[in-house]
Amino acid sequence: MGALAFLYGTVSYLIFLVVFLYAAAFVGNLPVPKTIDSGAPAGLMESVLVNVLLLGLFAVQHSVMARPGFKRWWTQIVPKSVERSTYVLFASLLLALLYWQWQPIAGVLWDVQNPAGRVALYALFGLGWTIVLLSTFMINHFDLFGLRQVWLRARGADYTEVSFVTRGFYKFVRHPIMLGFLIAFWSTPTMTMGHLLFAIATTGYIFIGIFFEERDLKDAHGASFERYRADVPMILPRLSARTSEYNESKSGVIR
Repeated sequence: MGALAFLYGTVSYLIFLVVFLYAAAFVGNLPVPKTIDSGAPAGLMESVLVNVLLLGLFAVQHSVMARPGFKRWWTQIVPKSVERSTYVLFASLLLALLYWQWQPIAGVLWDVQNPAGRVALYALFGLGWTIVLLSTFMINHFDLFGLRQVWLRARGADYTEVSFVTRGFYKFVRHPIMLGFLIAFWSTPTMTMGHLLFAIATTGYIFIGIFFEERDLKDAHGASFERYRADVPMILPRLSARTSEYNESKSGVIR
């Protein structure tokens, strides 16, 4: 069963990797079969309803399956070693559905024509995705996406929680992954109405998700997380980093 779990986790991770890379192309209107603005716009109400439904499906899955109560119930059905991989797989499949069924919406809020301005916005777009990716490695990329769990299962080793660390970007902001997404989603030289709907909805979801995540972290880690939250801003980084004893706490990671 360990080898099967490892195979399942690896396939889930590879699907995630493809979907993650496609996400950058989708939002940035890069040359892929379907992007956020490609295709002929349908009726306004139909497009808004379809897009909100797609975003809502992802948000519900992504939030509900991350809650501790759901995990306790879910791991009575699936092995604990593949719980994270299953979460990643479901999220990836729902994102793929969103790319496929997303409806473009006509209209433009802004369109930067100045070459330097366009280059600057594309640079910010790339910076956002880079922050997202690097931030995952500053905690534990392979644990975050389920590979560490299935690897330990394949070796017959018990799973151990990763340390609650604040290296790299996490010294300056509590949620650098979310900061990276915000930069990437809003940094575009041409903000269409469809892209605007996506950016507004995902921004709202990010802050709602942070609220629930931090509530769970406070319940799980108590004083160590409270000290971290007092020292480090949520999204907008300060220029100087603070360090406290929570860096040594064996409690988990900020995701």
